[in-house]
Amino acid sequence: MNPTLRHLTFDCTGEPYELARFWSEFLGHPISDVDKPGDDEVLIELPAGTPGLLFVRVEEPKSTKNRIHFDIAPTGRTRAEEVERAVSLGARIHADRTLPNGRGWVVMTDPEGNEFCIERGERG
Repeated sequence: MNPTLRHLTFDCTGEPYELARFWSEFLGHPISDVDKPGDDEVLIELPAGTPGLLFVRVEEPKSTKNRIHFDIAPTGRTRAEEVERAVSLGARIHADRTLPNGRGWVVMTDPEGNEFCIERGERG
C-alpha cells in the first residue's frame, strides 16, 4: 500500500491560529472545531481526500525562499481581483510576473512570509 498525504504543514513563528485564519478566509475552508487561539497546532480541514493545512508554532524564523508553494487559480474572479482580495486579508505582493499577453502570475506572501502564486483565473 502507498502512504497517504495527510497534511501540508506551515511553520509559524507567530500565532498559528492567526495564520490559519488568513488561509481559512482566503481558501474558504474552516479551521477545525477543536482548535482555538493560543494552540501550538491549528488545522484547516479541506474536503475528504485532500490533505489538510496544518499550522505549527516553531521558534526559528523563515530564512529563505520556500522550496514548495501553492499556485492558486481564481474561480469566478480575475487574477487582479484575487490579488486584491488576498491583500485585503493580509497578504503582500512580492513580485508581479504577469506577461503582456495576460499569462503569468503574481507572487504573494502570506502574513508569515510564505510565498504563493496567483495565476490567471477563468475570467482573466
